[in-house]
Amino acid sequence: MNKSGTIVIVDDNQGVLTAVQILLKSYFSKVITLSSPVTLTSAIREEKPEVILLDMNFTSGINTGNEGLFWLHEIKKVHPEVPVVLFTAYADIELTIRGIKEGATDFIVKPWDNQKLVDTLQAAAASTLRRKKTSIKEEPVHPAMYWGDSKVMKQLRMLIEKVAVTDANILITGENGTGKEMLAREIHSLSNRRHKEMIAVDMGTITESLFESELFGHVKGSFTDAHTDRAGKFESADKSTLFLDEIGNLPYHLQAKLLTAIQRRSIVRVGSNAPISIDIRLICATNRDLQEMVDKDEFREDLLYRINTIHVEIPPLRERKEDIIPLAERFIVRFCKQYDKALMKFTPEAKGKLTAHPWFGNIRELEHVIEKAVIINDSPLLPAELFQLSITPRTGMREKSISTLEEMEIQMIQKALDACAGNLSAVASQLGITRQTLYNKMKKFGL
Repeated sequence: MNKSGTIVIVDDNQGVLTAVQILLKSYFSKVITLSSPVTLTSAIREEKPEVILLDMNFTSGINTGNEGLFWLHEIKKVHPEVPVVLFTAYADIELTIRGIKEGATDFIVKPWDNQKLVDTLQAAAASTLRRKKTSIKEEPVHPAMYWGDSKVMKQLRMLIEKVAVTDANILITGENGTGKEMLAREIHSLSNRRHKEMIAVDMGTITESLFESELFGHVKGSFTDAHTDRAGKFESADKSTLFLDEIGNLPYHLQAKLLTAIQRRSIVRVGSNAPISIDIRLICATNRDLQEMVDKDEFREDLLYRINTIHVEIPPLRERKEDIIPLAERFIVRFCKQYDKALMKFTPEAKGKLTAHPWFGNIRELEHVIEKAVIINDSPLLPAELFQLSITPRTGMREKSISTLEEMEIQMIQKALDACAGNLSAVASQLGITRQTLYNKMKKFGL
């Protein structure tokens, strides 16, 4: 029997560790078991495993329900190439879906099926062995743009095909979840710069103290942790496209530094005085009304003019209902393949229910709903009752009764956003959380 290299198993249940170790020793050259993830990163460094089987919960009580995600992030920080398969109880499926989105390769549900466990882990290990054998870095794969058949999307497509071949700066606006980054990648793929990878930056995740270092780079010794020279995002995007997502979340006092780089077509690394020329095509995106922010002195008018040569708006999903089912069917195909399930179809009632839903979370919400349905469904058909769709409260709408803690959290954030007129720093202060935590929650809930 061919064995698939080394595997590290992390689980706080000694019985589980022993059972899985006995099962897998016939399939892997080396099986390493850890009852705690504390030594996991050093074990990866020393053993160089082909795959990791990581439990989602440990007995420490820290980050209850999120320990697996925390350690997944820790692994991906230092060893992004190692596939991680999550080991989870059925009740943690929602958390597991987040794990898949955040870098996990696959998951196994407890109690497990032996053959499914072996097949999943061997498939993950095989990808590592192939990569080690060829030593070729694979390019990231991004989903293709789906334009749909609605009139408004056909008009948008015509505009994009005209402007993509130019180097004009483009501002993409639209609600959260409408696919702004996907559209930016489509523009890049149609441009003359498509031979280099597009560089994407989420402006809401960059702390103010690291803004210049992240975007413009730094030289060795310019600050405590600057151990080597490092190129920033602008340099990395030279001769390519730089996509700045959530541009409306950039603090006002940092907007001038961004404007200077765009105007001069050059940057200066932190700790240096030498300008470096950059040749980029700039695409920005936001779900906020930048003109309104200009009127309130929250966004620089001169910066808006620079990034707004061409303005395109992606309509929300509820305004192009004819695209809902075709999109959902594409997601079915993708997730059935991802989770190794036979292709499923909607019942007529399910199609009607999905079409009637307002989808305030747009394509992102639809994708999440279909993924969850594919995971929990064991039938060739996806019935209407499988989709328990709730309406997230929004400004100007009558609020429904709140049945979950998550919905309470959404309502609290929404009320604070309304009260503070979208000022994220003020909202974070009012809620007693950091600006970064607020931003992460807004992304999660589609606010």
